[in-house]
Amino acid sequence: MKTTRLIVMLTYQDRTVPNAADLFAQCRNTPAEYWGFKEEGLSLPAMRELFAQMKACGKKTALEVVAYTEEEGLRGARMAADCGCDLLMGTVYSDAILNFCRTHGMQYMPFVGRVTGRPSVLEGTPDEMIRQAEDCLRKGVFGFDLLGYRYTGDKTDLIRRFVAAVDAPVCVAGSVDSYQRLDEIKSIGPWAFTIGSAFFQQKFGPDFAGQIETVCRYLDHPEEGAPCC
Repeated sequence: MKTTRLIVMLTYQDRTVPNAADLFAQCRNTPAEYWGFKEEGLSLPAMRELFAQMKACGKKTALEVVAYTEEEGLRGARMAADCGCDLLMGTVYSDAILNFCRTHGMQYMPFVGRVTGRPSVLEGTPDEMIRQAEDCLRKGVFGFDLLGYRYTGDKTDLIRRFVAAVDAPVCVAGSVDSYQRLDEIKSIGPWAFTIGSAFFQQKFGPDFAGQIETVCRYLDHPEEGAPCC
């Protein structure tokens, strides 16, 4: 069984950090295969150049778009296509965005539930989100961006129920900021999860690259336990 993927997000508080390119250069040899950032924080030329660098290093790329209207979502989708991204994450689902992703060879992972704010907050019931996901799957989306740890209800219950019920890739995005939550991710087994702000807050160690190494190693060898310092 393949280990759940870590998607390293060069973002803090749902915005791309200004030194994202320097950070990637420092961390490009870490085991993380998937890398991404948000649609806000860098100019489009800077985004394009950074994604090109990631691709040149053999990485898979994602743009997560925090957008709640079709117009904003399409704007983000056009940015992702211009940057050659593999994944478009986020946006409220729209047929127009799905069709755009198909045309431009991107996999689409929209939000589910009622998402508001920035940093995002997730509301709704698990049953509502599962039904929404089933409707989107019938239309042909690749998977889902589940803001499980931003949920206003029982976070772990939502993630567990949604991943079990939805037969598609699920990325648990946002606020994976402790070894307890890594243990939950490992137990539930979603397709992927993101870490962004927690790395900048040094939740897994003092060094950015070292934290990526630590999380990847912990996912592969949880029996070693969390580092004590």
